[in-house]
Amino acid sequence: MKSPLLSLPGAVPAEGRDEGVAAHYGDLFREQRALADGSGLVDLSHRGVVTVTGEDRLAWLHLLLTQHVSDLAPNQATESLILSANGHIEHALYLVDDGTTVWTHVEPGTQGDLIAYLDSMKFFYRVDVADRTGDFAVVHLPAGSIAEAPEGTAVRETAHGRDLFLPRADLEAFADAHGPAVGILAYEALRIEAHRPRVGFETDHRTIPHELGWIGTAVHLQKGCYRGQETVARVHNLGKPPRRLVFLHLDGSEVHLPGHGTPVRLAADGEEGRQLGFITTSARHHELGPIALALVKRNVAVDAELIAGDTAAAQETVVEP
Repeated sequence: MKSPLLSLPGAVPAEGRDEGVAAHYGDLFREQRALADGSGLVDLSHRGVVTVTGEDRLAWLHLLLTQHVSDLAPNQATESLILSANGHIEHALYLVDDGTTVWTHVEPGTQGDLIAYLDSMKFFYRVDVADRTGDFAVVHLPAGSIAEAPEGTAVRETAHGRDLFLPRADLEAFADAHGPAVGILAYEALRIEAHRPRVGFETDHRTIPHELGWIGTAVHLQKGCYRGQETVARVHNLGKPPRRLVFLHLDGSEVHLPGHGTPVRLAADGEEGRQLGFITTSARHHELGPIALALVKRNVAVDAELIAGDTAAAQETVVEP
């Protein structure tokens, strides 16, 4: 779904999974500094929006999600996962309940599969699941923003900022009043800096929550049964995940950033060495320079010098080995 904010001056369309919104509006580092300073807004209107209504909504979702939501207070933001039977991550849900409706946004284009799964699990519960992507756009306001959400708007407020579920028809007017608009590349750079994983970027078909540091933030360890819980409990209590998320400072002299899937190896072994992991997301940061997140084997030493493709990379620990 193409955003109307792509008509703003300087807008350059994003590609790949973020197609439909702006990558940037002509000055990537200025846009990053605006977000870091608590000004501007990010157009996330390409993300899927799903609502759940009905008096059983929280009790029902509690049975399906990795997060404890049965007693979720109105307007309290949380995040959760849906796992496969083997504990692999399928969906990440960023949600809030406004007292009558659970609002959640998910990765672009994934809402159809999510709704199909939720509908298949309704049974006798009094719930209604709806795709509201065509009616509502997600807009992100950074932490420190003084912009006010329109009355009646569902808002997820977190330490990183506020996600507004704004009527799609109001998107342009809200951006005019509370801009400047900031592109998705600036938003992603700050996400990488904060070590926050994203489904489809930091995940593949076998990723489990422990590898990305989602235990505690999106996975509650003291709640009842849900699909994939056996794997979560077994790894937490008896073992270690096979891989771990790391943050990388990349060599700033390189012109090109290593893209998603670029092999990560020990620097001492060179480009022909054994692959130990791969780049998940990379970006140019306004203060840190080129940075990335990567998934590497758990037994890679935390002080090992790495290379991503042919780019030198110094690691910081995100998930302990």
